[in-house]
Amino acid sequence: MSSEQRQDIRKRTFLKGRILFNKGASSMDCLIRDLSETGARLELSETSTLPEVFDLYIPQKDETFRCTLRWRRDGGVGIAFADHHAKPAAAEPAPLPDASIGVLLRRIAELEAENAALRSVLATLSAAKASAA
Repeated sequence: MSSEQRQDIRKRTFLKGRILFNKGASSMDCLIRDLSETGARLELSETSTLPEVFDLYIPQKDETFRCTLRWRRDGGVGIAFADHHAKPAAAEPAPLPDASIGVLLRRIAELEAENAALRSVLATLSAAKASAA
């Protein structure tokens, strides 16, 4: 798409982005190189797996935009925002299966126990340092 066909002028940027698709189950990092009110040019390593419609999350702006693919080339894509007037909320993560929740809860318990052990070591070291001084 030539610049004459664009509705808005794109500004050069260097923003990190995250592309979300498959209802949030799949994602990939990208670099937002140009940005306007109606679309953007993204740099990413793999363009062939990108669907025609996806969400783009921009952490620095804490915004998520619904996007449609306009063009695809090696290392980059052009996108149009589906509704550039709205500020969509961040994409909802896909619900986890019950088995994943159990694994996560077990891992949280392990990390909390590890934190408690580290706090104990720090308290012992602090006490030893205080008694040596």
